[in-house]
Amino acid sequence: MSAPMLKKMHLNGYEIVQVNSGPWRVCTRDDRLASFGSREQALAYAAALPGYKPRTSPVSNDD
Repeated sequence: MSAPMLKKMHLNGYEIVQVNSGPWRVCTRDDRLASFGSREQALAYAAALPGYKPRTSPVSNDD
């Protein structure tokens, strides 16, 4: 039995991931944006996107 192999990197606020020998995926925490056959294509796509910063929920000051 073999364990899954995970390759993961971060660029511009996005995660670029590959599981086993599958496609490279560009993701946010909540969404998968695109899949590519090569790491270079995935990195170029993530670099071309605007910087990503997760949104936080607004804090209300109802006291």
